[in-house]
Order: sequence, then structure tokens, then C-alpha cells
Amino acid sequence: MLVSLLSVALLVAGAVFFLAGTLGLLRFPDVYTRLHALTKADNLGLGLMVLGLMLQAESLAAAGKLLFIWLLLLAASATAGQLVASWAQGKGIAPWRG
Repeated sequence: MLVSLLSVALLVAGAVFFLAGTLGLLRFPDVYTRLHALTKADNLGLGLMVLGLMLQAESLAAAGKLLFIWLLLLAASATAGQLVASWAQGKGIAPWRG
């Protein structure tokens, strides 16, 4: 019972971070701040969700697969964020100065 409650709490916390990343994507003024909000919040949100799912995993192998998927997505997210930022910089898009 306690494990299930912790799992639900981690899943809800992960969903909150996904929502925060989405709001940052929609509200921030330029591509660089949007990328920062999206990659940081989504990576943490996914990490919390993976931890919540790992608590419910049937076996250690299933938990390991979830961890491996999260690590792959961390690398993919960092790479995609770097590519988008490099593209924006190459196009001459200046960072927002408030």
C-alpha cells in the first residue's frame, strides 16, 4: 500500500513537471528560454515518472529497462536541444534581453 502511494505521488509529481515544461514552452519569450524550460522540466518529469513506474515493476529486469529508456531519452533530449539551439544561433536569432 505504501509503495503504491509513493508510486502515485511520483507519477503526479512527474506530470506536474511536464505541465510546467509545457507552460514554459508556451509562455517564455525566445527559443533559448523555451528550450531550457522544456528540456529541464521534461527530463525531471520523466525521471519522476520512471521512478514511480519502477516501484510497480514486476521484476528487476523491467525496472532496469525503464531506467535504460530514461537514460536514452536524457541523451536524446540533450542532443535535440543542442541542435535546435545551434540552428537558432546559426540563423542569427539573438537571445531575449529583458
